[in-house]
Amino acid sequence: MEVPPNLLPPQQLTRLWEDGQLSRQEYQAAMAIHAQLIIEEMVEARDNPVLSYLEHLLNQHAATKLKQRYGETIVREVMLALAEIPGFPLALYLWNAGHWHVPLHCFLRSRKEPVFRIRDLRIAGPKVVVKIEYGSKDARRVTREEVTLRRNRIGEFVAEERVQS
Repeated sequence: MEVPPNLLPPQQLTRLWEDGQLSRQEYQAAMAIHAQLIIEEMVEARDNPVLSYLEHLLNQHAATKLKQRYGETIVREVMLALAEIPGFPLALYLWNAGHWHVPLHCFLRSRKEPVFRIRDLRIAGPKVVVKIEYGSKDARRVTREEVTLRRNRIGEFVAEERVQS
């Protein structure tokens, strides 16, 4: 199943539904698409367990490095802020990074498209600059961005600037 280009992440759908901007039927239809996408990924992992396991190991290694360098809390906060950026293509995979019962490596995608890698984080007080790669696993076609996040008045990171590199 191809991901519809206008599909919002579940947390945004829920906010729209709670605000009365989506009907119950629209909300359920969009959430059904999310469920179908998850089921397709599970079937794909079952059909190719070796590749799935290798991806798991790569993601686990990357998550361990991120936790050691920056701390799990800041990495999860950054992922949540990225998921809130309007039109950010990986928001569908990062929206629940704040759920601590889901291991951090589940949000990284080393080789499985669409890939998502955090290359670097620079922390300077209330500001964080994160270098990410996402999209194609082909190094020539991958999208590289530098996103500047700043804490708002309630302490959450919000995107301030995005620069493709």
